[in-house]
Amino acid sequence: MEEFKSGFVTIIGRTNVGKSTLINLLVGEKIAAIANKVQTTRTAIKGIINREKSQIIITDTPGIHKPKHKLNETMIETSFATIPDSDIILFLIEATSEDIGRGDRIILEKIKESKRKAILIINKIDLVKRENLLKLIDIYSKEYKFEAVIPISAYQEKYKNIILDEIEKNLKEGPAYYNIEEYTDQTMRQLAEETIREKALKLLQDEVPHGIYIEIEKMKLRKNKQKEEIYDIEATIYCLRESHKGIIIGKNGEMLKRIGRAARIDMEQNFGLKINLKTWVKVKQDWLDNSSIVNSKFKLK
Repeated sequence: MEEFKSGFVTIIGRTNVGKSTLINLLVGEKIAAIANKVQTTRTAIKGIINREKSQIIITDTPGIHKPKHKLNETMIETSFATIPDSDIILFLIEATSEDIGRGDRIILEKIKESKRKAILIINKIDLVKRENLLKLIDIYSKEYKFEAVIPISAYQEKYKNIILDEIEKNLKEGPAYYNIEEYTDQTMRQLAEETIREKALKLLQDEVPHGIYIEIEKMKLRKNKQKEEIYDIEATIYCLRESHKGIIIGKNGEMLKRIGRAARIDMEQNFGLKINLKTWVKVKQDWLDNSSIVNSKFKLK
């Protein structure tokens, strides 16, 4: 009988290289917020991939960037803290790089320090010529002995099994750590907060989204008159300034309605039941540097 394998994998890379898109592709479920904006992922999010002969626990981490606030510092600390506990590291870089940039160099040195098995994944290959890609592979291959180098476009399904097969090949024999029905260690409350934040990220102006965080105030399951299960969810969107509050609410409350509607549709698909979502907006100045808020919501537990 063939052995069953299991292990812990970390996806690490700079901001906006496609880590959240990649983890959603590999898990086959939407567990991480995706938006075309930097610093979308704020905490380590675990996905659970159950295969016939393995269980892969994969962690999406915040992107590496220059810190400006306590939140940024905590995000970077969270990313690097996952490396020593990993069996395999997926180092995600962009094909458009011509050399090893400062952010990628910092990550590479952390990988070298850890001496962990690592797979180099080069994303956005559709944006470069073959000779440029080969040059980049050569540069990185001279720096570290990667178990494999996999050029991909993270939005394409065809790369999913190529990556998972490579991970599985490099895992050791081990038990299933989670129930095979599970696909994330996040609670429904956390998934709801992530969903609302993602919709806000996508719909709001650039200066507003990274100054917000979401708090689910109430989450209660009940049955309606038709005996259907329905979740009553009440959420507060916290922002930094009164001017931001006005933008989030929008004229006649239209922007807040759009965020709520988009989040509700996503949650109903993810949770498989009806959602009654109510949202409010409140100002909490300087929360980005408030240690108690940042540590309770974003620090690696």
